[in-house]
Amino acid sequence: MRTVAVVGAALSGLYAARELRDQGFGGRLVIIGDEDHPPYDRPPLSKDFLTGRADEQRLALCDVEERAALDAEWLLGVRARGLDAPGRSVLLDDGRAVRADGVVIATGASARRLPGRGLAGVHTLRTLDDARALRADLTRGTRRVVVIGGGFIGAETASACAALGHAVTVVEAAPLPLMPQLGAEMAAVCAGLHRRAGTALVTGASVAALHGTDAVTAVALRNGRILPADVVVVGIGAVPNTGWLAGSPLVVDDGVRCDHGCVTSLPHVVAVGDVARVDGTRAEHWTSATEQPRAAVANLLAGKTVRSAGTVPYFWSDQYGARIQFAGRRREGDTVHITEGGVVDGAPGADGLLARYRRDGRTTAVLAVDRPRPFARARRELLRAAEPARLAPS
Repeated sequence: MRTVAVVGAALSGLYAARELRDQGFGGRLVIIGDEDHPPYDRPPLSKDFLTGRADEQRLALCDVEERAALDAEWLLGVRARGLDAPGRSVLLDDGRAVRADGVVIATGASARRLPGRGLAGVHTLRTLDDARALRADLTRGTRRVVVIGGGFIGAETASACAALGHAVTVVEAAPLPLMPQLGAEMAAVCAGLHRRAGTALVTGASVAALHGTDAVTAVALRNGRILPADVVVVGIGAVPNTGWLAGSPLVVDDGVRCDHGCVTSLPHVVAVGDVARVDGTRAEHWTSATEQPRAAVANLLAGKTVRSAGTVPYFWSDQYGARIQFAGRRREGDTVHITEGGVVDGAPGADGLLARYRRDGRTTAVLAVDRPRPFARARRELLRAAEPARLAPS
């Protein structure tokens, strides 16, 4: 294999490039990114960057020295527009084609948007440019902020806006934020963080329209309620960036379909990160983006699946000064018990909590709020229990 093209210059693309060099690939390495920025860390965008506690320099995932050590060709500010499988080339929207013996797809996902015309004051938060625009809007005095969507991005953005002194309302279509991830009981506890901080939480409600002529002035809900708004943040999920693969032999189904080792239907093409549907699951988490490349690159260089990317899912979220951590796989019907700490007035107590999810007598997942050390121990237990399943068949 003489040339490998990594399509996507964010977290998973950078980790794939690192793995290629670490695993002995000494050939031509081309990294293609649609943003002008070198790789940067996205989680702080909805946290410290939004509140001004972190600048752009602190977001950088690699410095000039590491970029030089990777000995890669960086093609930034250019989009991939197609994959020519027979010609083994990645086609770019500026008319160029990158010939590659191997391809790592790491194009990530884009924020899902509300239909309709664009109004000033309406934001998504996925990229550095998104965060710059939102931060600028939030510096224009006290604002009435409506966050649409109570998932991780929505909750973290609401937390940052509240910390800046804005009046914040979160609108969530489900009965509770984070119900799919945490289940009703623990979702209710974490929802208490919003209320304790003074953020208004409107659940079981969907958006009918945004009002305004040039700039947004209100959010209209389908139940007839009108929420005045100077700033609206839309956090209703993300769509994997697979449009450029139309017409290729790859199977696209809510992401690029891969086996358990991140290998697509073409053995010289692997996919990692938010765009990858690995063994039937697409996970938009930082740990997936950093762990999958190790297996994906090993399999790419081997020309077949020799290593599994399976791991125990893990995510964290910082909301209103609390660190929420979750590991494992919760399913409907699992029971959950708080084993450390407790709940006060519907929210985690001052010393946090640790909760274990159980099924058929075994722990399937663990949730912690401000209990990092007990959580780390519980997560290691889950990892040890899952170790046999992580080994790929030879």
